[in-house]
Amino acid sequence: MKTQPALALLLIVLVTTVAIPRRTVAADPFDINVILPLTGGGAFLGKSEQISLGVAEERINSAGGISGRPVHFVIQDDETNAQTAVQLLNGVLAKNPAVVMGSTLTAICGAMAPLVKDGPVLWCFSSAYHPGPDGGWGYFSGISSGDSTVGTVRYTRERGWRKIAVIASNDATGQDNEHVLDQALALPENAAESIVAREHFTPSDISVAAQVAHIKDSGAQVVFAMTTGPSFGTILRGLADAGITLPVVSSSANETFAQMKAYASFLPKELYFSSYAAAAPEALPNGPVKRAEDVYQAAFRAKGVQPDTGTNQAWDAAFIIAGAFQKLGANATPAQVRAYLDGLHGFAGTNGEYDFRAYPKHGVGANWSGVQKWDPATQAFVGASQPGGAPLK
Repeated sequence: MKTQPALALLLIVLVTTVAIPRRTVAADPFDINVILPLTGGGAFLGKSEQISLGVAEERINSAGGISGRPVHFVIQDDETNAQTAVQLLNGVLAKNPAVVMGSTLTAICGAMAPLVKDGPVLWCFSSAYHPGPDGGWGYFSGISSGDSTVGTVRYTRERGWRKIAVIASNDATGQDNEHVLDQALALPENAAESIVAREHFTPSDISVAAQVAHIKDSGAQVVFAMTTGPSFGTILRGLADAGITLPVVSSSANETFAQMKAYASFLPKELYFSSYAAAAPEALPNGPVKRAEDVYQAAFRAKGVQPDTGTNQAWDAAFIIAGAFQKLGANATPAQVRAYLDGLHGFAGTNGEYDFRAYPKHGVGANWSGVQKWDPATQAFVGASQPGGAPLK
């Protein structure tokens, strides 16, 4: 009888143990640090990139994450300010990451670059950022501004637009866009193309009336608007106020639904963008890139989101960086990630089929460039060219 209390106690312990389920401890997330302009003049891109990283995060984690850990893109707002971005990057570097992603605008990426001259990998979302193929730590999203401009000049040439007017902001973005246009026009096949007006302005200017007056008198057949963000709206408003109805070409950085909505009352009748072929899936040949684009479109359609340049700039980059850690392991060093990226080829994304050996630091070339057109009737960006820039028949 003396054993009964002990037996009862044992039974209670057993019953309690069985009745209470064991708590499973979730794996710690695998953080990838990202710096984006979520406020300020670059927010029209940064917010789309933030959405894109969120959708990509879900897809990566549904496939197992990284070494069994859920990936998490830890995003901080640089407020479209280079000094803020540098401060944020210094804070991130104190954690010794292998990779940092961001920022979005060329000048801000340029300000961040000196901090990573010895690593880690810095992936900028601007196609006008040129880290150079010399084994450095900088990478960037998509087709370089130079390669996309080659395709765009082919498009304007084959449309018969020989006389070009340029209006460019005097910041890093405008200077790069003007420089790569000059390089494209120097190619032998573009000998018949010429710049008949070359105008400049400061991004903070509220009017470009004087510059537009010169363009109006130049005999131009097409206007290249070389800037990003609100200053693009300044150009479009100036052209409309002057009654100029010429076709306007700009970079893919302005190919966003947010801007089309904001500038709807003064958009030109013909508005084109130096872009990437996959922005118009209907113009793509069947194959891995088209399948990748179909997956991309479906992922955003399921979220009720219309993808644009901002979502595109982050999408491929998210899977490329995650793929590096999936291959190398969560403890991969900066040097290992850099070596992985430099050797990556055969990756089908929304920008084309990547080959970092042929196109160092960004992976895709002019053959995947494309010209897109804003269609006000359908409120969509539609293909105007084949991959490489030849106009659609």
